[in-house]
Amino acid sequence: MASGKIRRPRGKRMRYPNFDGKHAERSLIEPERYLVYQRARGKMPTRPPPEGVILCYTQRLLAHVRTNHQVEPCDGFLPRLFYLTESGLTESGPRVGVMGGFGIGAPAAAIILEGLIAFGVRRFISIGTAGTLQPDIAIGDLVVCERAIRDEGTSHHYLPPDKYALPSAPLTAALAAALGRAGRPHRLGTSWTTDAPYRETRAEAAWYQAEGVAAVDMEAAALFSVAAYRGAEMAAVFAIFDSLVLHAPIRRPRGARAACALRAHDAT
Repeated sequence: MASGKIRRPRGKRMRYPNFDGKHAERSLIEPERYLVYQRARGKMPTRPPPEGVILCYTQRLLAHVRTNHQVEPCDGFLPRLFYLTESGLTESGPRVGVMGGFGIGAPAAAIILEGLIAFGVRRFISIGTAGTLQPDIAIGDLVVCERAIRDEGTSHHYLPPDKYALPSAPLTAALAAALGRAGRPHRLGTSWTTDAPYRETRAEAAWYQAEGVAAVDMEAAALFSVAAYRGAEMAAVFAIFDSLVLHAPIRRPRGARAACALRAHDAT
């Protein structure tokens, strides 16, 4: 071809994942092997896992928790995990932990989630930020995610093809109820999860806005999929930080992302 371009034959779209039958195959490396490695290095935490963990993504939110709540750091290979000692005790220790400062996006969140599940944690709440796609959802509002569109890559390696990934229904209901008891207005909504914030297009934003999708985020679909695959429970709430309504992103001043996320954390 004179142009040098490589054209795909029509009607032959590549599958995702590319390997046919992947979901029937076992993983080469399971997260439990990572724990074996850490145990051999003497890096396993000396305390047992909490029943549940809150995942957060902003450093300021984690700093707020450490400053305003009674916490004890985890040792070993989980230095970013903090036990909330005021969350009540089980026979083995505090019921709830908070973990943050590990990065953003589906791959990073999924790796952290895998490690915590292997450690023994079974219930999770993700507190993140998101962009609104609806004119009646304002910056600073809270959205509890009832399903997430799988437009990232990670979820497709855990679950067969489907449009949505779903959270734990009981845990999502409990999260919404906790926000209500705390007097935090919120709404249930669908999120569009994508790996590529700099490739969100006007056409996509218009499409999902017309479909009634509430927000766009970077982790929810992957987290729901990993949790479902591993038999754990996951729920997610977003603090709205910016807007894709009318295809013109509106950014808040520096520090606003953490301030929005704080509203969600203080309610849970």
